[in-house]
Amino acid sequence: MEIEEIKNIISQQLTLDELHVTGENGHFQIIAVSDMFDGMSRVKQQQAVYGPLKEVIASGAVHAVSIKAFTPTKWQRDQLLNPIG
Repeated sequence: MEIEEIKNIISQQLTLDELHVTGENGHFQIIAVSDMFDGMSRVKQQQAVYGPLKEVIASGAVHAVSIKAFTPTKWQRDQLLNPIG
């Protein structure tokens, strides 16, 4: 499974401000940013992103997923403290 396929699956079911997917060989890291995560526990946030991927995980096309979910405010703060690249 390719990164773009993962992005498409998630984007079709969730409305996100930003979506970053990295990885290869069935192991992917996902960063999702949306107001929908406001007030959700970390577990609920991860379940929301994991949900659209259940079928591809069950099929074996994806073996491992690491999910980080942020509200836009928390994402902006995280980027100030831990800039990417």
